[in-house]
Amino acid sequence: MPSPVPPTGLPDLPVTFRPTRTRIVLLSIGVALLAVLTVMSLALPSLSTEDRASFIGTGLLVFGVLTLLSRPKVVATRDGVTVVNLTTKRRLAWAEIVRVNLRAGDAWVHLDLSDGTSLPAMGIQPGVSKAQAVADARALRALAETFGTGTSAT
Repeated sequence: MPSPVPPTGLPDLPVTFRPTRTRIVLLSIGVALLAVLTVMSLALPSLSTEDRASFIGTGLLVFGVLTLLSRPKVVATRDGVTVVNLTTKRRLAWAEIVRVNLRAGDAWVHLDLSDGTSLPAMGIQPGVSKAQAVADARALRALAETFGTGTSAT
């Protein structure tokens, strides 16, 4: 069965929702910290090889954690939604999404699923840009209502 054509006002599919500013800040801090620790370890002549490796290893560890924190995203296609959180990735058909929620005070969007569970979608978060998060949540809600059987709640 062919996928329905989205009505006007919906984003073109596929679309990726992610907290871009947060991602830029986290990755920039990670690169800067790794560079500073590497330069410091090489510039201090009194450090042993083990100490230098410890400095660089610490920089790599912090960079890895910040990279992990910058990972969340929500990708919507005609077939469904892929939710990528810190350490998990889950693929959902549109029919599985009953409701898209972003209530006041929520750290990110929550998807109510047809199996009675709720899935956090950390790719849409109002932390840095509340207006962008609200617009993204509304777009995802409209897509879920168009392609699935979902309803919305604010």
